[in-house]
Amino acid sequence: MEVNKETTETYLSSPIPAIKARWWSKDTIAIVTGANKGIGFSLVKQLAKLGLTVILTARDMEKGKKAVELLKNHGLLVQFHPLDVSDPASIRTFALWFQKKFGVMDILINNAAVSFNDLYENSVDHAAIVIKTNFYGVKLLTEALLPMFRRSDSISRILNISSRLGSINKMRNPTMKEMLLNENLSAQQIEGMVNLFLENVKDGTWKNQGWPEIWTDYAVSKLALNAYSRILAKQYEDFGLRVNCFCPGFTQTSMTGGKGTHTADDAAEAGARLALLPPGELSTGKFYVGFNPGIISKL
Repeated sequence: MEVNKETTETYLSSPIPAIKARWWSKDTIAIVTGANKGIGFSLVKQLAKLGLTVILTARDMEKGKKAVELLKNHGLLVQFHPLDVSDPASIRTFALWFQKKFGVMDILINNAAVSFNDLYENSVDHAAIVIKTNFYGVKLLTEALLPMFRRSDSISRILNISSRLGSINKMRNPTMKEMLLNENLSAQQIEGMVNLFLENVKDGTWKNQGWPEIWTDYAVSKLALNAYSRILAKQYEDFGLRVNCFCPGFTQTSMTGGKGTHTADDAAEAGARLALLPPGELSTGKFYVGFNPGIISKL
């Protein structure tokens, strides 16, 4: 155990538990966003292998269909529907389709995200679309699907794929850090934070305002996502919905230019175990960072 003195959070070095008992069935429904490649595709593959009904989503129709065909060639049958989380109309269309076809859901894995920087770059030229996709897209999709979660005792769960770049200790602006640490943080305050960041980008002052130093636009989007996840976890805890975040670490994907310490399949195997923790073992409002052994902290 170690204590992060900057955020006063307690960290537990702990492996992600192995799946010991199968509590789900083919009637357990999971949605994975941004799933035509990388970690999202590997998560769909893992969940389908384990026998869940999985909906693969991707913003590109043809790439999504090719992903489904690739899985089919390996004996895995999954559902597909196009979804661009940066487009509110696409979210509405998807939610209506899902409600009509399935009606209820059990697991939502918000994986879709973008970054336009190479590994050692830090441009904010695309900050608006990064924020729109990585934060607002997750928020709007989650809110559209919330009424469809199955009413259950800790079976319904949301796993947001995040990043330790969005840890509160990466924020150097003391006012923003204090706000993020407040137990009474609101969604409106989080939106205010991202809007301030975008204003700083627009007026060219973002480098001097204490925002995270690495992949700044991406880091701010994940700061907002982690904070929003904390609010959701608190708001829906008594309704049986569990909300957690998972940072898979330095993974070999297109976002990292193929560099990394482990593959997308490795990351997805850990992510699937988190998504499928038995109801009695599933916490809420937690931030899982890496694996083997990994770190667990409060959001």
